Amino acid sequence: MSQGKHLPSILVPHHKNTSNLETVVMPVPDVVKICMSQSIGAPCKPLVAKGDHVKVGQRIGDTDAFVSAPVHSSVSGTVTDIVQSRGGMGGMETLIVIETDKKQEVSEEVQIPHVTNHAEFVKAVRDSGVVGLGGASFPTHIKLNPKNLDECDVLVVNAAECEPYITGDNRMMVEQGQDVLDGMKLIMKYLNLKKGIIGIEENKPEAIENMNNLIQQNGFDDIEVLALQSRYPKGAERVLVYEATGKVMDAGVLPAQLGVILDNVSTVAIIAEFFKTGMPIVRRRITVDGDAVAEPKNVFVPIGTQIADVMEFCGGYKKEPKKIVMGGPMMGRATNSDENVTMKNTGSLLAFGKEAAEVKVETGCINCGRCISACPFKLMPVIFAEAYNRKDVERLQKFNVMQCMGCGSCSYICPARRPLSFVNTLAKGMVKEATSK
Repeated sequence: MSQGKHLPSILVPHHKNTSNLETVVMPVPDVVKICMSQSIGAPCKPLVAKGDHVKVGQRIGDTDAFVSAPVHSSVSGTVTDIVQSRGGMGGMETLIVIETDKKQEVSEEVQIPHVTNHAEFVKAVRDSGVVGLGGASFPTHIKLNPKNLDECDVLVVNAAECEPYITGDNRMMVEQGQDVLDGMKLIMKYLNLKKGIIGIEENKPEAIENMNNLIQQNGFDDIEVLALQSRYPKGAERVLVYEATGKVMDAGVLPAQLGVILDNVSTVAIIAEFFKTGMPIVRRRITVDGDAVAEPKNVFVPIGTQIADVMEFCGGYKKEPKKIVMGGPMMGRATNSDENVTMKNTGSLLAFGKEAAEVKVETGCINCGRCISACPFKLMPVIFAEAYNRKDVERLQKFNVMQCMGCGSCSYICPARRPLSFVNTLAKGMVKEATSK
């Protein structure tokens, strides 16, 4: 299946250097520090205390808050401390520090779930601790329990992986393609969805071939692969919904409101793993790359591992890293230290030397209009910047700044190297503050 509809997009060099590298398992580090803020919602409260012995898969953090998901231990060992620390994104976070015993004893809590209906399925998915693994970290069990479930009829799986460097989803489909399909069938069964679509960019021919072969071998006539153009940002939620279904998804609208359940491909596969083994999400397949990394790899990493330990497993730094990015270079975030730790949604760790990390000097706008042409929704970043500088909230609203999804296409394409996407984010914050009064 190929697309018939396209939104504006840009060509970004992909640097998929690790696409053919099979995922390797990193040895258990001496210490992990597991963050209690692992979703877009409320942070969890520790369920263990200093001195407690924990095992792999044991629930060590949870909350009664609606938007959240439990956190589990990725290792076996002893809790040596519970600390407040400034995290990689700048905020204060609670970390459970565990000194590992390297035995990786599995917790007695790890049990294969048995479900018979939608409500039990949603509870089981919550028990798995899985959140959106494409980066957003929205608790998956909430996404699978929409208010208008009867109106939902299609599952769209996001396997575009349009960010440069990242290849973890590609390796997921090549190495664990059956888990992807099994996870899709579970979701389709318990949500009564009639069709499944896997959106994969055309620069992943091995993944496309493997998924198509597995679909045929399983006889799944209700699942198909959608070959996407290898352009950015095909993996953005609103872009993929449009190109897979033709439905327009405005800012603030959830896919379910359009009859679509949308999940990341790794999220779907983790659900299948949980239903086969009972093991919650305790590790992530992480792409480690960048010109400062000695040996780029795809690595299974225990959640809570310090970035420095991951880098050491990948041969260390071959040059001084001037910037370490958690996520992709387009929408990821630079972190302030390699002492920060991996999270559920850490899909990649990129380390760049001075030249690659350099931010080019901003110059004056030449009114070329490339930022408008690059925007999937034909927004006008130049007008947003002018209105933001004048604190003109009314003009920002008039030109729909809230439709910006922060993909960074405008900043990337701008010949003047203006930080347009960043200013858009600030402008959206200004509108939110003004309209909340």
